[in-house]
Amino acid sequence: MDQTTPLLLVPGLASSARIYAPVLPALWRLGPVMIANHIRDDSMAAIAARVLREAPPRFALAGHSMGGYIALEIMRQAPERVLKLALINTQARPDTPEATARRRGLMERARRGELRAVREESFPELVHPSRRDDADILKLVHAQDEDVGVDGYLRQQTAIIARVDSRPTLAAIRCPTLVLTGDADNTIPNAFSKEMADGIAGARLVILERCGHLPQPEQPEATVRALTEWLAS
Repeated sequence: MDQTTPLLLVPGLASSARIYAPVLPALWRLGPVMIANHIRDDSMAAIAARVLREAPPRFALAGHSMGGYIALEIMRQAPERVLKLALINTQARPDTPEATARRRGLMERARRGELRAVREESFPELVHPSRRDDADILKLVHAQDEDVGVDGYLRQQTAIIARVDSRPTLAAIRCPTLVLTGDADNTIPNAFSKEMADGIAGARLVILERCGHLPQPEQPEATVRALTEWLAS
């Protein structure tokens, strides 16, 4: 990547700029970095449109989890502005009825002031089994809960529930693409990452070892290595 090419990073559900903190110093050395604010709108189309308004004219784009859904929407709205694409622990599929019902239950609990409890209960499934007692990563999760807030979380979940099926548009992606995931991601199965990589011409699939849904804090060095190779491609 040319050192003048900006890198735009998009966090996931109930995540903020903090999720990229473990990898940011290394990425910063490669060129300018911007982290999108994705908590102000309640649809993927509106979130992507706002990100595009605030983004540089052309950029490399990396989205983690929900950030991947936003990245795929950006590819529909303005593919000519994206020089490279990284889809991190995400999927192209829409929400299932079962997932939507679960989300609505979590939203109701968040409205009752239980967002912190919701996130703590889900933590063991977010990370590799060896990280389930990792106090530092749990502290990071809770700090991000505060960054996003209940209203932001509700808007994000509303957008996720209504997201479209991105599988039919994968073939239209022409820029160099990395699909990155963890070998123990219990939130979005590896099969969905392989599905995206197979659907995008020339995409590279990287599966990190001993890693769950949060590769930035779980495997920062391997994550940086994969992203650096993608940016250099």
